[in-house]
Amino acid sequence: MKVRVESVVERGKVGDEFISSEDEVLRHTFSKWTDGFTRQDHSTIIQVVLDKSKDRDVTGHVMPNLIYVSREKSRTSHHNFKAGALNVLIRVSASMTNSPIILTLDCDTYSNDPKTPQRVLCYFSDPKVQSQLGYVQFRPRFHGINKNDSYSCEFRQQVGINAMGLDGLQGPNYFGSGCFFNRRAFFGGPSALVILELPALSPYNVVNKPIQSPEVLSLAHHVAGSNYEIPTKWGFKCEGWKSIFCNPERAAFYGDAPISLVDVLNQNKRWALGFLEVSEPWFVLYIFLFLGAYGKDVLDFVVGGAGTFQKWWNDQRMWLIRSLSCFLFGCTEYFMKSLGIFTIGFNVTSKVVDEEQRKRYEQGIFEFGIHSPLFVPVTMAAITNLIALISRLGEILRGENYFERFLIQLLITGFAVVNGLPVYEAMFFRSNKGGIPKKTTLLSAFLVFTLYAIAYVTLRS
Repeated sequence: MKVRVESVVERGKVGDEFISSEDEVLRHTFSKWTDGFTRQDHSTIIQVVLDKSKDRDVTGHVMPNLIYVSREKSRTSHHNFKAGALNVLIRVSASMTNSPIILTLDCDTYSNDPKTPQRVLCYFSDPKVQSQLGYVQFRPRFHGINKNDSYSCEFRQQVGINAMGLDGLQGPNYFGSGCFFNRRAFFGGPSALVILELPALSPYNVVNKPIQSPEVLSLAHHVAGSNYEIPTKWGFKCEGWKSIFCNPERAAFYGDAPISLVDVLNQNKRWALGFLEVSEPWFVLYIFLFLGAYGKDVLDFVVGGAGTFQKWWNDQRMWLIRSLSCFLFGCTEYFMKSLGIFTIGFNVTSKVVDEEQRKRYEQGIFEFGIHSPLFVPVTMAAITNLIALISRLGEILRGENYFERFLIQLLITGFAVVNGLPVYEAMFFRSNKGGIPKKTTLLSAFLVFTLYAIAYVTLRS
């Protein structure tokens, strides 16, 4: 496989010897791969892989429609990754099938309960909520999380406790996966009139032509264009809908949680970037609300029965690490993208399992292993706080009257040092492959002392 892929990349095309005579679908798709076709710059690709009107499995049963969509991309166009992709998929599906209910799933998520669609239809068919129901959100569940959830991948407050509370109000937020939408909810409020530039996209439109007909495919390519939304009202906020949080004992869907810290941080950086791309300016208000979040977290874990103290500790520690790494880099990339400096690439979270990594993860040991820019700010913060704590404690032991004056600073620094214990262990005491590489430690130490020297010279002058 490796040799075949490298050969195709070197030649710049997929040769006929790799495509059997009956694979006309593949032949047509690969014909679009030209010298000007890149990940960042290519036209829309829509390919019908399975057509329920003619494709059957080996037992003779009808197969469902399976359609591959890759939206148009260009260096001059603005792209929001998941939100933009979902917008395109909604329009393409409207032009080809226009089913009234839409399920969104991440690529690493699979169905765990065959009764889930039946459960959802009960909600959408209930006359008490039918006219106001926008979507049914299932709680995300993940395989592979260790006993104490070292990297806080369960997100118990956000997708568990908070979602249950919101279910008694207007309903939970959309979590990005495991959600069944009412297509009508994308076209204005429950009582709003549906007025579209293209009537074919209306949620009430009936598609009565084959999905591979020229008319259907032409419309699908048109509405998938990267600039389609610019002259239209597509994407305007739809208010007034309610949602339902569904958390059955048997998980409806399962996903995989990353077991390496760099993968966790890369995943959260991508989420942070997505949040910034759809935040209103009023999101600054949440900074003030954050001041009371720490106490709320403790109550959530203790009173809500979410888990042990160790789970809460890991949860709050990961929030500190995220703020110094993935959130920081996500903000930086967002502003650089906004200024047109460079285009951001979409990194799929690695779920490859190494046996040694698995053992360390099950023991609750942090996995670093590789040099990554995401680790540099975290390591710098750990070094800075450790030096500050040691220097202040040294002054107190020498009898200098600093204790009362710097009590709060000592508490904050000490708290940061205790949170940074996995980082110190990875820098100084780890001999396995999961430690922080010396390159990262030396670079972080150099940057810390450089910043200290600059600050010292500035203050002296």
